[in-house]
Amino acid sequence: MKTKPFFMVLSLFLWVLSASFSVYAAQPPDDKEALMGLTDVKVIFDITTGDAKKLLSRLGLIEETRDGMVKQRVKPHFILAFRGPASLLVQKDQSRVKLEDIEVMEKIQQKLKEMSKDKSYNLEQCAVANRYLKIKNEDTIPELKVIGNSFISMAGYENRGYAYIPID
Repeated sequence: MKTKPFFMVLSLFLWVLSASFSVYAAQPPDDKEALMGLTDVKVIFDITTGDAKKLLSRLGLIEETRDGMVKQRVKPHFILAFRGPASLLVQKDQSRVKLEDIEVMEKIQQKLKEMSKDKSYNLEQCAVANRYLKIKNEDTIPELKVIGNSFISMAGYENRGYAYIPID
């Protein structure tokens, strides 16, 4: 006789437990906890990868991140800071890029042209990186602002509350 109430309580407990899991599992993923109380989010992306396909993919992910914030009613302020090998993919001279990367380079530059029209983004190119790679500042695509030194820029933005995300 004692086992019957035990199994009834156990059954009820398991039913409640499974119902709570199914409700939790049915909810689409979101970022409510991370964004709770925020109206704006500031991020500086330190973009150094010289891998054209990887860079194009990461630019798509940055756009997806921006769109996700907007859908969750948070205003994104993104700075895309290009330096190092990535600098070769945002300049006009295609002879400096591997032949197999030229088509992807063009897609990268087209995506940056589109992104530059959105006030969520500020696009920067480091003059120090240009100097090291022997890229003339005027050869940087016009959608990017050539700044003096991206280390100084990143330090300044981080001290003003921008989160740092490396893209390498």
